[in-house]
Amino acid sequence: MRITLAQSVWVVRSGGVIDRLAPRNRPEGPNAGTQSWRDLLFVHWELPVEAVRAAVPASMELDLWEGRALVGVVPFSMEAVRPSWLPDVLAVDFLETNVRTYVVVNGEPGVFFLSLEAESLPAVIAARATFGLPYHHARMSRDRQGTLERYESERTTDGARLSARWRRGADLETPALGSLEFFLLERYLLFVDRGGEVLKGQVHHVPYPAHTVEQLEIRETLIRAAGLPAPTGAPFCAHGSVGVDVEVFGLVAP
Repeated sequence: MRITLAQSVWVVRSGGVIDRLAPRNRPEGPNAGTQSWRDLLFVHWELPVEAVRAAVPASMELDLWEGRALVGVVPFSMEAVRPSWLPDVLAVDFLETNVRTYVVVNGEPGVFFLSLEAESLPAVIAARATFGLPYHHARMSRDRQGTLERYESERTTDGARLSARWRRGADLETPALGSLEFFLLERYLLFVDRGGEVLKGQVHHVPYPAHTVEQLEIRETLIRAAGLPAPTGAPFCAHGSVGVDVEVFGLVAP
């Protein structure tokens, strides 16, 4: 049950409360690194709740949108990626795609990554070692002709693929608390489970400047490769963003 009160950020569900604004706050202290996320596409499908529940560690509660379990495929460009100790001139750029769903741990809303692809093998190795995230190496490409975007990815191990074409649509207003766009895009926490121990990572950036997506054509096998049923039918929704500059913080206990 959702309860909306004037000036309230609290949502009641499953007997608990979630503050969906607090994760926007920057953690204290220095960051672990910086990066820029550019030209993002967010495509979401509704999948059976029981299938998504089986793919997410029991230590995490599913964060459902009006009772629906949403799984997103998010391709984008990673630019100026560097740990905090590395000089700016040595920062790297590469393409990335993540497959994600939404969870709650100790009342905090965040993301659980079912898989991630990157065209940079060193980035894959580093992310697996540092964050324990399920990264895979992939051959990836993208190009733009006017407002038409094209993105291709093929995993080098099992051939899981993504092929997407779309046009950028109209700009959206800043998502309001309680809207679908806020639920999907206002995510600053990630959770990983290491042998039953849950750890939390946080990123800090301004809210996404979002826009609509038009003439979307997408084919993918990444969701099935993550152990979930392949989506059938059209996506539940799609959004885009020109991107944000990001501070990344290390894993901590939630």
